[in-house]
Amino acid sequence: MSDHDGPPPRRARHGPRVGVVGAGALGYHHIRLLRDLPGVQFAGFYELRPERARAVATELSVTAFTSYGELLDAVDALTIVVPTSAHYDVARAALECGRHVLIEKPLAATVEEADGLLAAARRSGVLIQTGHVERFNRAVRAALPLVDGPRFIESDRLAPFTPRGADVAVVLDLMIHDIDLVRTLMPERVRDVAAVGVPLLTSSVDIANARLTFASGAVANITASRVSRERLRKIRIFQPSGYLTLDLAAGSGEFYRLRREVDLAALAREGRPIEIDAFVERVPLEAPDGEPLKLELESFAASVRGEQEVTVTGEDGRDALAIALRIVGEIERPLSVATP
Repeated sequence: MSDHDGPPPRRARHGPRVGVVGAGALGYHHIRLLRDLPGVQFAGFYELRPERARAVATELSVTAFTSYGELLDAVDALTIVVPTSAHYDVARAALECGRHVLIEKPLAATVEEADGLLAAARRSGVLIQTGHVERFNRAVRAALPLVDGPRFIESDRLAPFTPRGADVAVVLDLMIHDIDLVRTLMPERVRDVAAVGVPLLTSSVDIANARLTFASGAVANITASRVSRERLRKIRIFQPSGYLTLDLAAGSGEFYRLRREVDLAALAREGRPIEIDAFVERVPLEAPDGEPLKLELESFAASVRGEQEVTVTGEDGRDALAIALRIVGEIERPLSVATP
């Protein structure tokens, strides 16, 4: 039995029953937000560590189930916030029971596991959403309507070391966010991958750089590090009409676009230095404010209710994972050759 009073909650008229698997640092915030989210009935959560489960249940005044099976019986949908190595087993059990799932990134540990989850969802007729939360970043939401045929994207994501996520390479821990964003901005086939990286604090790669070349010839240069003294999450998008610079940490950005009325050839003929403001217009990017994780959970709930399509599909998560693992392979090849 779970530690709540009475039987598991029944389906509420105002929305599906939703639960959380995993109450670690990120799972805690899933629980905090879903508890008060309109349009759903929060059933509770399951956490493998009893002491952690009791602490979170007490602090947030929510139900902690004592087994995963009991939670599955009490919900229509789940968010899965467990270590990557457990994603496949936890999600597969939910999908086979006909439960919709939001799986935190990366979708799975291997492409084969990801394909297995997608197949299970198709058999059960349920939804998979991948937890690429940067899609809901205010700066990204503001920039997307202005993106038009990027030719070059440069992305930097630096963070201090933390044990959370250190069980996988930084490519799967941090860079995969930007891989998904790049795929969103340039939805083309990745033709070539070149990558370098080194392990510094763990046995996995802790700092990495990847250069992705797309079928059209467009290029994305992505850097991720978890050995930085400061946090940085920035992306720049260069396209024929100008370029966008996004500060993902601040949720802000600007679009520097060419002034249509300016004759650059005429300015060049003058033979003197040209101030950038003479031919470039600065446009601040604007979008409604909102906590990205809350927006992500709202989108998942709306999809479960049948009100909209899934924003970040399981297929999106599978494709980002495939590119990330390709990058890891490119990095590990010279490392393995150098190992005596």
